Amino acid sequence: MQYKYVTLVPYAFKRFSLLKTLRTGLPTLQYYATRKPLPPSNKPALFTMNILPPMMTVWYHLATKYLEDRVDIVIFDSSGLLDQKEFPKARVQKFLNLYAATKSEEFLRHVAKNRTIGWICDDDMFLLNGEAVDVVEHELAVPHTATVSFRPREWWEFDINGTHIQPSSSYCIAFNRELVFEKEDLHLGPANGNTHPGILKKPTRYDTFDKANEILLQKGYRCAIVPEKDRAKYWAGFSGLSGPVMLLNYFKKPEQTLGYFLDPPKKQWQGSMLFGILSGMLSLCTIQELYTKLKGSPYPLPALPDRSQLMKILEDHKQYLRPDQTIAPVEETSDRLRDAL
Repeated sequence: MQYKYVTLVPYAFKRFSLLKTLRTGLPTLQYYATRKPLPPSNKPALFTMNILPPMMTVWYHLATKYLEDRVDIVIFDSSGLLDQKEFPKARVQKFLNLYAATKSEEFLRHVAKNRTIGWICDDDMFLLNGEAVDVVEHELAVPHTATVSFRPREWWEFDINGTHIQPSSSYCIAFNRELVFEKEDLHLGPANGNTHPGILKKPTRYDTFDKANEILLQKGYRCAIVPEKDRAKYWAGFSGLSGPVMLLNYFKKPEQTLGYFLDPPKKQWQGSMLFGILSGMLSLCTIQELYTKLKGSPYPLPALPDRSQLMKILEDHKQYLRPDQTIAPVEETSDRLRDAL
């Protein structure tokens, strides 16, 4: 039996994309008519994309606070709700909610075509140290270096001629743009046929940038990864927020959101989906808290429950959760962001 909670999130994704076309469709066509690039500069071009405005407010505040004017920021707004005046140090482009790989590659090939370094960073990856720019510039100056990643994938590995190498991922990664997209003409799109060994589970597909990452490694290029011990110095991040964001766009009242977690039989909490969505919803409570601190009042999210209500649901279902299913990472990131704000 397939429960409604399983099918609701993909339906909400499709619904969101179609509805937001009313706000983003024409601006996207206008963008493609000109594809105006950033002007030439030695600064890295930093890119993110957004579907939840208050998260972009927090991300932008931290990026400009800690990176200052050392990068030029471009935001693809797929909600159609961002106001350029709220982000004066960035270029905001309303853009259809296409695949992340499509939007990122559009930025790297066209918007950033006058830059040596193109840097993509998810909007739930918050940059907290200006020295991250030093890392990017230093690593990409090393001969034959194609990329430098701040957050690799940790659940599977490449096997390149018997050597196991972490995938760089696309969460927060800077590219030698000319090498990857002009000389090698690689693409970021996902692909089938991933047969590399798993750590937590065996992969079957290549996610965004994984296939290009494999090709670069096979050709002998260096794909640098920031050492694990140093990563917390540069960023704090959540994960798995897209599904919860879609539910907040779909539902109208907090009771409906709470019902999403309470309606399925409790045994369904033995899987990963319900816990993952609830963990993401708690992360969004933190985003709302930080937005309120920055702006003086909360962003209109009428379907977002109180944190205490979500925590009660978690407590009532904890007997069904695996030992690795814990909100400790959410709490740690929340504390770090509160301190960084």
